[in-house]
Amino acid sequence: MKAIKYTGLGIFLIGLSIFTASIFTGNFSFTQKELDSFIKEKGYKSDIIKEELQKAIVTNESLNIFEFSKRVRNAVEKNNQYYNDLIAKYNAAKNWEKKGEQYQYRINGKPHTISYEIAKKAGAGFVKENAGFMWFLTFGLGIIGALLFIIPNLVLQGKPGIKNDGIYLESATNRGWIAWLVLIYLVTFYLVLYFMTDYAVNWTFILDPISKVLNGGEASQWFVYGFLYCTIMLTMGVRMFIKYRHNKYQIVRTISVLFFQIVFAFLIPEIMTSLGKPGYDFKNAFPLDYDFFWEWNIKALIESGGLGLFILVWGIVLTLIIVPVMVYFFGKRWYCSWVCGCGGLAETLGDPYRQHSNKSLNAWKLERWLIHSVLVFSLVMTLVTLYCYFSGTSSFLGIKSQWIKDTYSFLIGAWFAGVIGTGFYPIFGNRVWCRFGCPLAAYLGFVQRFKSRFRITTNGGQCISCGNCSTYCEQGIDVRAYAQKGENIIRSSCVGCGICSAVCPRGVLKLENGPVEGRINPTEILLGNDVDLMSLVNKK
Repeated sequence: MKAIKYTGLGIFLIGLSIFTASIFTGNFSFTQKELDSFIKEKGYKSDIIKEELQKAIVTNESLNIFEFSKRVRNAVEKNNQYYNDLIAKYNAAKNWEKKGEQYQYRINGKPHTISYEIAKKAGAGFVKENAGFMWFLTFGLGIIGALLFIIPNLVLQGKPGIKNDGIYLESATNRGWIAWLVLIYLVTFYLVLYFMTDYAVNWTFILDPISKVLNGGEASQWFVYGFLYCTIMLTMGVRMFIKYRHNKYQIVRTISVLFFQIVFAFLIPEIMTSLGKPGYDFKNAFPLDYDFFWEWNIKALIESGGLGLFILVWGIVLTLIIVPVMVYFFGKRWYCSWVCGCGGLAETLGDPYRQHSNKSLNAWKLERWLIHSVLVFSLVMTLVTLYCYFSGTSSFLGIKSQWIKDTYSFLIGAWFAGVIGTGFYPIFGNRVWCRFGCPLAAYLGFVQRFKSRFRITTNGGQCISCGNCSTYCEQGIDVRAYAQKGENIIRSSCVGCGICSAVCPRGVLKLENGPVEGRINPTEILLGNDVDLMSLVNKK
């Protein structure tokens, strides 16, 4: 069985290597006709950009994506610098009419995004011409190798039960060199995806056939991300089924997050797009869906007719009514551990790293300040955006709408939720984003802490202080301290994943949805063998 695992690991690494190396393949160039068509399609009015792009990419040279991107970005920069100089010149001369005319010739947008749009049309080579075969060499080998590595655990782990031996003896799971390599790869992947989109254009060629089937168009970098996201969750979900096969709660919970991610977050939006409708994720609630109330989204939904208006109303009802009501009855676990895609990736791909969550008092203090600051940031941004949308102005109390949206997207949407939130799994644990940054988790936490029927009950008399529960709490809660005292766990940060209960060898912990009355609160801590325990319970 170990031979099969090592073979699977080798196959997986081959697939991953080919996927990574595909970035460096292919050639990119335009003919004059193709360039003229692209400029007409984009509506560029500047002769400078046409001349610069003609010199840069209308060539018989075999350019790789890096050289191609550099030339395109230089062309855009030269064009914009030329007109910026004219704007400055006319501004100094106080010729406002001429100054205003120059803005139409500037090329707006991120340079790497513009380069990606051109590269998508200019690309050629083995990857683009053999997309199906490349899918097998990358995704196919990756899936086969991962499953060959995972499935033998059915035998190697023995009978169903708690399996957590050796977690701090493996370099991959004890912050060793393998963990750091994984971190570097994940962070690099997110940096490319978010900030250097054109470098990932060959990955989009691999998935173009699948994208055309689902939404009728070519794959974008976000289609690649969504498809890869679902593939990883599904594959690592198999690992969860095997590891926690003794626990029905974990099996059902894993099935749930897989269903909501694959169907609601990926397939339904893609199919809606193919039908000319807004590609909306119906489970994504504000403020996690931070751009829901942005001008472009509101305008697009209103212009989409009945379905768009339904989505707009649904998003408001989901946030203000459904979410808090569900938290009252079931705790934030209904969303964070059963529905959310971020939580789904954390519970599948991130499960091997859950023991790295920081349990210190300082981490808890940072958690409270940081996650609530992000919530306030998102609410202020939304208030400014809505005010500017309805008033027709560009700022509110001196805060410019576009500036605050760009700032939030860059710092929170890209860096915190993506680069740090997922890239740092191997070192900081699998719920960095959920614990320290997610504004929706903060909102749910308020309701759970003060008005929810959910709690984790403990039986202090049965606790043997093994520490499994605290070790594997992904939210950094010292579960053992509660268990030793026989105290109910009622924390705003708890996502109700249930792993603490799954790894407890004595059945001390139980996830419950019950009346608020009758809880054993911190001011009345009693152990299971305390003679006054039954008296307290009877009084309740």
